Amino acid sequence: QVHVVDSGGGLVQAGDSLRLSCAASGPTFSSYALGWFRQAPGKEREFVLAISSGGNTYYADSVKGRFTISRDNAKNTVYLQMNSLKPGDTAVYYCAVPRSFYRDDYAPIDVTAYEYWGQGTQVTVSS
Repeated sequence: QVHVVDSGGGLVQAGDSLRLSCAASGPTFSSYALGWFRQAPGKEREFVLAISSGGNTYYADSVKGRFTISRDNAKNTVYLQMNSLKPGDTAVYYCAVPRSFYRDDYAPIDVTAYEYWGQGTQVTVSS
């Protein structure tokens, strides 16, 4: 069982930055791929970014150039740095760990590949 806790959301203005954190339990954290997803009211949960165990990153087109993902294996933590935030980024953001292990250069972007989810953290961007 993997326990995931995400945090760092808040209310910001358009153009501001915010950093979300995701802490995941387990002695094999360095072997996990991890993903960030978001869900806006009335919409499906959508992929935002993912990072492989080896540090390869995957981005949704909507956040390329604005969001970055990084990991600190010593702290069992993944970070989502969000810059140039837009009102359209308003959503609950979720960190997740896949149910399977993958090779170190790959992380899935399909929400169905993920088994362990954080509780979600609200990000609200005002115009």
